[in-house]
Amino acid sequence: MTTQLYFVYDSHCPWSYACLPLVNAIAENYPDMELHIWHAGHYAGSDSPGAKQVSTVKSEANVKFSSAYEANITTKKDSYMSANVMAWLANKQPQHALTVLNAITKSHFIDNNEMNTREEFETLLSDLKLSPPNKVFKNDLSNDANQIIEDVGEIQELIGMRSFPIMLLAVNESAVLLDHSHYLKQPAKIVEAVAQELKKNHNGIHTIM
Repeated sequence: MTTQLYFVYDSHCPWSYACLPLVNAIAENYPDMELHIWHAGHYAGSDSPGAKQVSTVKSEANVKFSSAYEANITTKKDSYMSANVMAWLANKQPQHALTVLNAITKSHFIDNNEMNTREEFETLLSDLKLSPPNKVFKNDLSNDANQIIEDVGEIQELIGMRSFPIMLLAVNESAVLLDHSHYLKQPAKIVEAVAQELKKNHNGIHTIM
């Protein structure tokens, strides 16, 4: 049986940050599952999540935001360099993608780093002993990042929704949309849901809650 998890997110999106513990739980319990960690490249320096969105995430999920981040919430967010770094990892070292994404979100939402400069990423990646090429350290999307965004668009078309984050479980030829909203406060529950799903044999796409 072939199992894959597709996680579509933006590193600067509070809802994506809230979903990350769910992805971590699945990865920990299913170490042989292939992970596709795909950055949607939503934040382009023109808008920010806003205090209302962060407040809602805090009430519905078990994630924390630093007071410094919340004080800085109206600053326009730019996640393009993060998208470039994550695209490089997805193509060259996918086994490190989830670890790096956890480090990026901690740096952004807890340590209040904007994560849009080369210096910020070099500090983070050197701790993990990773050395991406110079081409990722720019504020325009790389070719690799744009290709992943195209792939994200195909998934969105497949499931009939343009929003993100998306958690899509692929089992052989079937695809199962995981409704993350039901598990944000209990990541262990999504592991149980995945276990039940792996016992089934479905065709097409459906949603589990």
